[in-house]
Amino acid sequence: MNKAMRVISASFAAVLLCLTVVSLPAPVRGESLRRPTPDSLARPEALVHKFGLDVSPGALFRTDDFFKGANAAGKEFGTTLSVHLKYAFQFGPETRFGRNYPFTYQGVGLGYNTFFNSAEVGTPVALYVFQHARIAALTERLSLDYEWNFGLSFGWKPFDEQTNPFNTVVGSKINAYINLGLMLNWRFAPRWSLTAGVGLTHFSNGNTRYPNGGVNLIGGRVGVMRTFGRDAADDRRAAVRRSDPFRPYVSYDVILYGALRKKGFLQESRAYLIPGSFAVAGLNFTPMYNFSRFFRAGLSLDAQYDESANLKDHIANDYPLADELKFHRPPFKEQFAVGVSIRCEVVMPIFSINLGIGKNLIGRGDDTNSFYQVFALKADVACNVFLHVGYQLYKFRNPNNLMLGVGYRFNGR
Repeated sequence: MNKAMRVISASFAAVLLCLTVVSLPAPVRGESLRRPTPDSLARPEALVHKFGLDVSPGALFRTDDFFKGANAAGKEFGTTLSVHLKYAFQFGPETRFGRNYPFTYQGVGLGYNTFFNSAEVGTPVALYVFQHARIAALTERLSLDYEWNFGLSFGWKPFDEQTNPFNTVVGSKINAYINLGLMLNWRFAPRWSLTAGVGLTHFSNGNTRYPNGGVNLIGGRVGVMRTFGRDAADDRRAAVRRSDPFRPYVSYDVILYGALRKKGFLQESRAYLIPGSFAVAGLNFTPMYNFSRFFRAGLSLDAQYDESANLKDHIANDYPLADELKFHRPPFKEQFAVGVSIRCEVVMPIFSINLGIGKNLIGRGDDTNSFYQVFALKADVACNVFLHVGYQLYKFRNPNNLMLGVGYRFNGR
């Protein structure tokens, strides 16, 4: 496992640790340690536990000739199947989170994935965190829900010039796993629910290894979830009426992040992969207006230094082989950029999902003077402290770098 993958694994392990810490008997964030309240997680009914099983057949987006028949078997392939085991916990209706987010639960999942071409692709297993929440109630027992999954997948068979030369899509044995799904949730019996819907899945290594074409698929989904403990459906409907009052306010997030990345480029119709890995470091300052307990939005001031930026403009030798590339170090102003982005964030217990689109206002060269997009997951680990796991694109299409860091929220409530 290379250094970049160890960094990603450590960050993901920290997110899992966050889930474990939250599920231990301890006060809900913001509550007094000296004077237990009815919201205390020490109460036996404060957490409701769930176990589930999902089956998801799918179809690949055939974005590469590898999927269209340029493979060892000489055949097109695009059918997928995954099976998922899940554990989740839900805050009880007596707790603050239970009152304010009565139909939300979160947990960890383990998924087995097959692309029916194990010789060249592998059969990756995904370990991930997830969160499930209601969008709208359709009837007393039926609702429209969404769910996201975010984690790591292990067991890929990556590109190798000798043993796996046709797989020009996957460059690493470990890849990020991201899924977003919409589904109908039917509570067909006490403590039992059935879900059915569709979802989009993306596998990528975040440019830590090449090639990194990404594996994308769309899939159906059927799942069953069993709740243990008392059936609190009536209590949760009452919790909606007992939710705490909310007043809009402004909070301020400060985030420090870093990562390693690979770099490739085209020069005179020839593709080059620069040897080695390059450091990325950044800072975000994001004032956000909290419109409700579910949503906030604002502007972010984003600064980033990328050690690989604009290297192609400073090649020191003429027409070299890929492993003989040498560069003059670009000036700092060509590898440092400052931009402003519009951010919006979906807020739930423990996790928040942040989306952004921005433009660099300070920066020189094609790699820094451009529009950029951000997708990030924030996981609370302490009062106003959160982990930040994100991904940045340039020009709406080019994978750029991971954003692995930590943040602090001023005026958080």
